[in-house]
Amino acid sequence: MTDIFKKYLMADNSARIQAVRLESAWQTGLSHQPYPEAIRSLLGELTAAAVLLATNIKFNGSVVLQLQGDGPVTLIVVECTSELTFRATVNLRDPDLVPTDGNLQTLLNANGAGRFTVLLDPGRDTDMAPYQGIVPMEGDTVAEVLEAYMRNSEQLDTRMWLAANGQNACGVLLQRLPDAGGTTSNDSPAGAGSTTASDPHTRAESWNRIIHLASTLTPAELLQANIDTIIHRLFWQESLLELESRNLCWYCPCSRTRVGNMLRMLGREEIESLLAERETVQVSCNFCGKPYEFDAVDCAGLFMENVDDSGSRTLH
Repeated sequence: MTDIFKKYLMADNSARIQAVRLESAWQTGLSHQPYPEAIRSLLGELTAAAVLLATNIKFNGSVVLQLQGDGPVTLIVVECTSELTFRATVNLRDPDLVPTDGNLQTLLNANGAGRFTVLLDPGRDTDMAPYQGIVPMEGDTVAEVLEAYMRNSEQLDTRMWLAANGQNACGVLLQRLPDAGGTTSNDSPAGAGSTTASDPHTRAESWNRIIHLASTLTPAELLQANIDTIIHRLFWQESLLELESRNLCWYCPCSRTRVGNMLRMLGREEIESLLAERETVQVSCNFCGKPYEFDAVDCAGLFMENVDDSGSRTLH
C-alpha cells in the first residue's frame, strides 16, 4: 500500500511511535499544483505532520495546521480529518520570488512576523468548541516548529522526523506518555483505562534510548524505505505492540457544481463582463488546484430559471 499510517506502543507504555507514508495520494494532491521544489517539500512535511497529529484526536473532526508567512510564502494550510482524508494548499506572493534553496524561515518568517496555527475542528455534529492555538514560528524546520508547539502548548514531549519531495511525504513521530506511577493510556491494547506499572527511571531510559535510535533516521531513508523497514531498522531490539494500520487518501470537496454556485453568487452582470474579456471563465480550486472552465453556454445555464413543483420560478 502506498498511503498508510501505522501506530505502535512501547511495551513498557513509555511512548507511542507513529509513522506515515504518502505516495499515490500525495501525488494526486500535487497533480494540479506546480509548486517550486522548496515549497513542495514544506507542504509535504506539514501534510505528514497533520496526519500524525490527526490520528490522536478523540472526536470526529479534523486537524488544521497553518503556517502564515511574511516572506515569499503567505500561507500554507493542511487539513486532515479523523477519517484520514487530507487536503493541502499554498498561497505565494510571487512564484518568482521563491528561492530554490529556501527554508521555513526564509520563505515564511523573513521579517519575524510568521505565525504557526493549530486548529482542532470538532465539526458540526458535536457540542465541542473548536480549539485554536497560535504560536511564533520557532525553529528552522516544520518538525522543530511542531515540537516547540507540543512542548509549550500541550506539555507533551514529542519528536518528529519529516521529509517530502514530489513523490512521497513521510514522517515518524515519537511521543512520551505520562509516567506518574501506574500509567493510564488510551493507546493500550486493553483499552482506555488500562494501567501498566513501570519504574519512572526505566521509562525515562526507554524514552532517551528510542530518541537516540530515531535520530539516526535520515531524510533519504525516510523517503525511500517503507514503514515496516524503518521501524524494524530503528527498533528491532525494542518490544513494540502494533496498535493500528490505516489507509489514507487525498480528498478535496470541490466540484463543478460548487464552482458554478460560486460564479452564480457573482451575479449575471459580473459573469457577462468576464466573458466579454475572454471566451471562457476559468477557475481553479484554492486547495487542490483543479481547473474548471465555463464557456458562454455554461454561464448562461447558471442563470436559467426553472419552475419548481409549487409553480415558483427559481434560479437553476
